[in-house]
Amino acid sequence: MISQGSREAGTPGIILIRQLKRSKDWSRIPEPGACRAAGERAVQPGSVPCSRGACRAAGERARTAAPSEPIKRDTQDLPHCIRVRMGVLGFQERRFTDPKISSSKVQPETQSPVQEELGEPRTYDPEFKGPIYKRSCTDVLCCLFFTVVIFGYVLLGLLAWTYGDAKKVAYVTDSRGQFCGQRNTNNAKKHFLFYFNILRCANPSMLPKLQCPTRQVCVSECPDRFLTLVDVQKDHADNSSQWEYYRQYCKPGFSDPLKPILEVFRDDDCPAVIFPSRPFLKRCLPDFRNISGILTLKNKTTFLDGVGKLRNITELWEGVNGVNMVLMGRTIGVRVFEDFVKSWHWILIGLILAMISSLLFLMFLKYTAGVILWIFVFGVVILIAYGIWACYSEFHHLHTKPGTPTLYEIGFQSDLRAYLKLKHTWLIFMILLCILEVIVLLALLFLRKRIQIAVALLKEASKAIGHIPHSLFFPLVTFFLVLMCIAYCTVIAVFLGTTGEAIYKVQSTDPNCKYTNEHCDPETFQSTNISSECPGVQCTFAFYGGKAFFYQYVLIFHIFNGFVFLWLVNFSIALGQCTLAGAFASYYWAFQKPNDIPPHPICAAFGRALRYHTGSLALGSLILSVVQFLRLILEYLDRRLKGKRHSCAKFLLCCLKCCFWCLEKFLKFINRNTYIMIAIYGENFCASAKDAFMLVMRNVVRVAVLDKVTEFTLWTGKLLISAGIGILGFLFFTKSLPFSAPTLNYYWIPLLVTIFGSYLIAHGFFSVFAMCVDTLFLCFCEDLERNDGSLERPYYMSPKLLQILGKKQVTQEN
Repeated sequence: MISQGSREAGTPGIILIRQLKRSKDWSRIPEPGACRAAGERAVQPGSVPCSRGACRAAGERARTAAPSEPIKRDTQDLPHCIRVRMGVLGFQERRFTDPKISSSKVQPETQSPVQEELGEPRTYDPEFKGPIYKRSCTDVLCCLFFTVVIFGYVLLGLLAWTYGDAKKVAYVTDSRGQFCGQRNTNNAKKHFLFYFNILRCANPSMLPKLQCPTRQVCVSECPDRFLTLVDVQKDHADNSSQWEYYRQYCKPGFSDPLKPILEVFRDDDCPAVIFPSRPFLKRCLPDFRNISGILTLKNKTTFLDGVGKLRNITELWEGVNGVNMVLMGRTIGVRVFEDFVKSWHWILIGLILAMISSLLFLMFLKYTAGVILWIFVFGVVILIAYGIWACYSEFHHLHTKPGTPTLYEIGFQSDLRAYLKLKHTWLIFMILLCILEVIVLLALLFLRKRIQIAVALLKEASKAIGHIPHSLFFPLVTFFLVLMCIAYCTVIAVFLGTTGEAIYKVQSTDPNCKYTNEHCDPETFQSTNISSECPGVQCTFAFYGGKAFFYQYVLIFHIFNGFVFLWLVNFSIALGQCTLAGAFASYYWAFQKPNDIPPHPICAAFGRALRYHTGSLALGSLILSVVQFLRLILEYLDRRLKGKRHSCAKFLLCCLKCCFWCLEKFLKFINRNTYIMIAIYGENFCASAKDAFMLVMRNVVRVAVLDKVTEFTLWTGKLLISAGIGILGFLFFTKSLPFSAPTLNYYWIPLLVTIFGSYLIAHGFFSVFAMCVDTLFLCFCEDLERNDGSLERPYYMSPKLLQILGKKQVTQEN
C-alpha cells in the first residue's frame, strides 16, 4: 500500500513515473531520488518492498550501461512500485536500448495471428523527421539491366535508321519501285501516282499498299479530261498535241503513237482511257461530282472505256468506292480546318479558363469538400426514401384496385412491362429499396468517422498544394517524357517497316495464269516465257520485304520496340508519382507547417528518386509492363478469333482478359503506394511493396472509404469544369452571349475540342491532388502507429484529424 505522502500530485517521482507510463519509454530508468520520492514504502501483498537500495541499484545499472549496446532485462529486476506505476505487470520481457536509436520499440512478447499476418507496425524513432535524406541506391541490378535495355533501344534506333528508308513512307511508289517526287531522279517533278485501269482497284484498301493489279506510273499532274487511246491515234495526224498530252500517262520511254492498239494493251504501254482526276494522298483518283443527287464525272454520266464499250459512271464509282468515301469527307475536313483557323484563339481561352477553374477548385476544396460529399450522401438517402414511397403508393393503388391481375393470370411474358401491373412487383421493389436504405444508413453510422477522416485529408491535401503550388505543373514533365517515348517509338516503327527490299510480283488479269503473285525481276522479266504463256501479264512492285538478314528479325525488333515503349512510359509515370510523393511527404512530416517544409521539395524529391531509386522504379514499371504486354497479346488473339467458331477458346480468352485486367489494376494500386514508401524511407522495391501492402491492410476500411470519397470528389470536379466550360462555349459559339463570335461551318467541332481539352487539363491537375491525398493518408497511418501525442512523440497530423480521432496533443502549455 502506497503512503499518503507518495500520492501527492506535485511529487517529482509521481510526475516522472506518469511520463514513463504515458510514453512507454522503458529505457528511462528513474533516478534513485525520484524513486524514493515516488514512495519507498509502497508494497503489495506478497511482494518485495520498494527499498532504497533497490531503487539505487536500478538507477546505477541504467547509468553505467554502455549506450551503444542494448541491455536486455526482466522487469522483475525493477522495484514493484515502479512496475505498478509503469503498467508493465504481465509482460515477461522488455528490451532497453539506446534512446537515440529506438527508445520505444517495446512490444508484447506475443502477437495475435491477425497482427502477425499484417506485419509489425512501425515504432517511434526520434531521428525520423520525414523523407530520409541519407539513403543508398536500391535495386542496383535492375538499374543496370534497365540501362542495358535503354542502350539496346538506342542501338535498335540506329540500326533501323541505317537499314530503313523513310522515303518509302514519304513518297508513293510506281510499279518499278521508284519514288514519285524524289529529288535528283527522273521523277523529281512527278509527284503523283497514276493508275492505268482504276476499275481493277475494286478494294480501296489496296491503294495504300500499292497492291492494285494494274500498272502505276509517276506523273507531274493528274488528267483533267476524258480521252481514249483510240481517239488519240485516230487524230494523231491532225492533232499531235493530244498525243503529247496523252503520252505522259504512258509507260516511261514509250513514244510510238502508231503502235497497234492490241500490242499496246498487251504490253501495257498506255492506259486505254484517262478520266478527269484530282490528287488525293498523292494519287490521281476520279473527280466525281454529285449534281442534284446524280453522280457525274465532268458533267457526264457515261464514258467510253477505250475498247469501244460504253460504261456508266457508277461502274467507275464502284471501283474506287471506298476511296471516294474519303474524298467526300475531304470537303468536310477542309471546312473543319477553316473552323479551327477561325476559332483557335477562342479554344485556347476556353482551355485557360479550364486551368484556372481547376486551380480554384483545388484551392477551395478545403472549404467545400465536406459540403459536396454530404450533399451527395443525403441526396442518395432522400432519393432512396422517395423510391420507397413511390413503390408503396403504387402497391397500395394496385392492392385496393379491383380486378388487379395476378402472376398466375399473366404468366410468362417477353414484355417485362406487363409485370409492372402486379402489386407483388412493387412490393418486391419496395422491400429491396428498404434493404438498400438500411444498408446505406448503417454504413453512414459505422463509417461516419472514416468519412470525416477522408474529408479532412482532402482538405489537408488542398492546403499542401497551396504550400507547394508548383507541384501542379510537374505533370508537364511527365507529359514531356511520355511524348518523347511516343515519338521515338513511332520513328523506330516507321524505319523498321521500311527496312525491306522492293518485292515484285507477277500480276495478270487472267485468273487461269499459274504465275500470278509469283516473285519476279523487272529487269529480266521480258526475257522469260511468262508473258507468252499469260498474255497481258506484268511484273509490278508489290511491297517491301525480302530475305535480308536484318529484315528476317524485323518482327522481333517490332516486339522489342513495343515492350520497351511500355516500360519507358510506365517508368516516366512512376518517376512522377515518386517525386510528388516525396514532396508531399515532406509537407506532412513538417512539424511546424509551413516553416519546417524543406526548400524546393519537388526538385529535392526528383533528385532523390532519379539518383537512388531508378532501379526500384524500373522494377515496378517492368512488372506492370509485362502484364500490359500480355494483355495486348490477348487482345490480338481475340481479334484473330473474331468470326470463327471457337467457343471454348473465346471463353478462355475472355476469362484471361478479365483476370489480367484485374491484375493490372491491382499492380497499379500496389505500385502507387510502393513509390510513396520508397520516397519516404528509401528502401528497395520489394521491401517497400511489403510495407505499403501491410500498412494498407491494417487500415483497409479507411483505404476503401478514402478511395471512394476521393474518386467521387474529383469526378465531381471534372464534371463541373468540363460541363461549365462546355455550356459557356455553346453559348458563345451559338452567339447567345454579347461577344462577337466567329461564323463557323460546324461550331460543335471546336466545342467538343474545348470540352475534351478541359477534361484533360482537369484530369492532369487532379492527378496531382489524388497523389497528394494518397501520400498524406499513408503518412497519417504511419503517424498513428509511430506517435502517441506526448511531448516526446507528438502527432504530426492536423488538429482537425486529432479532433475526429478523439486524440490530444500534449504541449508545454498543457
